[in-house]
Amino acid sequence: MSKQIFGAQLSLRCCGTTAPERTAGPCWQLYVAQTGLVSEWPTFTWPTSTEIPSVHARQAALAYLGFTLAEDAEWEWTEHTGPDYHPHPARVLLLGSVKVRPLESGAA
Repeated sequence: MSKQIFGAQLSLRCCGTTAPERTAGPCWQLYVAQTGLVSEWPTFTWPTSTEIPSVHARQAALAYLGFTLAEDAEWEWTEHTGPDYHPHPARVLLLGSVKVRPLESGAA
């Protein structure tokens, strides 16, 4: 079993995203923080929607990226206000985070 543990984060991109693919509106995005450039981190983007991806959908996205939850890991949720540079009023953002490890066989 792999001993490497990484942090995965799930966030609602309120104004859409341009990477890895462009979305026209709000969407949820999951990424696994690793060493190296942020632009190279494994990232999964759901279609435009503000509905939080289900636990099953999050597990499937992690597997697609080649990861699974670390032993005894559970999703933790926090709230914070959005960055000042957004062109709309500050709003509360919901962020999910969890510890993950690489799948033994790599991406599914």
